[in-house]
Amino acid sequence: MNQENTSISSTPVDAPPLDIAIMAAGRGTRMKSRRAKVLQPLAGQPLLAHVLRAVQPLGARSITVVAGHAASQVQAFCAAWNEKEQGSALRVVIQQPQRGTGHAVQQAAPLLGNDGVALILNGDGPMLHTDTLRRLLARAGSGTMALLTVDTGADAGAYGRVLREADGAVRAIREARDAAPEELAVTEWYSGCLAAPVALLRRCLGMLDDNNAQHELYLTDVVHHAHTLGASVQALCIADAAQAAGVNTPDPARLDVRGTLRCGQDVEIDVGCVFEGEVHLGDEVRIGAHCCIANARIAAGARIAPFTHIDGGAAGVTIDVGEGAQVGPFARLRPGAQLGREVHVGNFVEVKNSQLAAGAKANHLAYLGDASVGARVNYGAGCITANYDGANKHRTEIEADVHIGSNSTLVAPVRVGAGATVGAGSVITREVPPAVLAVRRAPQRLRKDWQRPGKG
Repeated sequence: MNQENTSISSTPVDAPPLDIAIMAAGRGTRMKSRRAKVLQPLAGQPLLAHVLRAVQPLGARSITVVAGHAASQVQAFCAAWNEKEQGSALRVVIQQPQRGTGHAVQQAAPLLGNDGVALILNGDGPMLHTDTLRRLLARAGSGTMALLTVDTGADAGAYGRVLREADGAVRAIREARDAAPEELAVTEWYSGCLAAPVALLRRCLGMLDDNNAQHELYLTDVVHHAHTLGASVQALCIADAAQAAGVNTPDPARLDVRGTLRCGQDVEIDVGCVFEGEVHLGDEVRIGAHCCIANARIAAGARIAPFTHIDGGAAGVTIDVGEGAQVGPFARLRPGAQLGREVHVGNFVEVKNSQLAAGAKANHLAYLGDASVGARVNYGAGCITANYDGANKHRTEIEADVHIGSNSTLVAPVRVGAGATVGAGSVITREVPPAVLAVRRAPQRLRKDWQRPGKG
């Protein structure tokens, strides 16, 4: 079968009006998400947004989105899209109950103008090219239905097979669950993208029944009905499977799991991340690019920024990151680090065998070792806990609401009482009582007769 090239083909100026229907009612169970399938993010944008960008240049008279599962989310997205994109007027219809793809298009059919051509798309197909759609539309009209199909010469998996007559004319699409063995051997498959005169499409939609393995109304059956009505059915067959493939699961190829990774719902993991040992990620956790995480439990809503290193050691889960915490970028959590709710640990901050209570912050260039840090503590840039005396480790206790000024050193063992403030650049070697200001610096000296050494 000859593959079409991908050269640009413009829509003729005398083309009939175009109405678009986008199917967006699916549950997407393999996504394991509370979010509507078509609103799953790809490259920072929902899948549906990518589809809408592809069809924008086509100059459609109307665009109808068929929502079902999580319909309120899809409606909210469409309302926001209309507000943001001037001149856009997405319409939403609800498919309830959800009885298949044919039933979904039946919900949109009353909004399609009988004088035009309908373009039917899936909302989870973000890779379609506008020029491919133009070429497909150029084949539809004047009693002709046009299908976008793919043939890579390989097993078509769960996709519907394109069945042809001996002369090559398309006569039907057979869903994989209903296909006979010889039909499953066909390597050309249907993409879910179809263009047809609305009048023809309406007639074929009215002929659908649920006499199939899933007892649903298949949109693919309109091809058989168009053929039996004597209409021409053409296929634009491409070799680029990525254009036509839908997104059904998160992409596991972007990360490296070397142990056990357990994820809640709506977890986002960027590229290049490595997980070792036992790692648990709660609902809506976001892991930035190129993080290394071993033996850690990260609670719901936490944000781990790129290039963060979290290493709980080899003996089970020894690091906990609390709900809503923010860690990184370029942060390091070592064994025994325990971060409470809404804790912030920022760039180039190292935490070892230390507990930070809710709301504590160490945002820049700091070290916390063998320390207990109270709620809402602000631990300034350049601060360290001097926990090692050359022979033994000692602890530092920083109570709630303490402010540690930048470039301060807390020489353990030492305690800073609740609400106290340590002035910037101080070296603290003795206990600081609650609610006082502690400042300990060498006196500043000025020498007017001093000269910088020169090179010999």
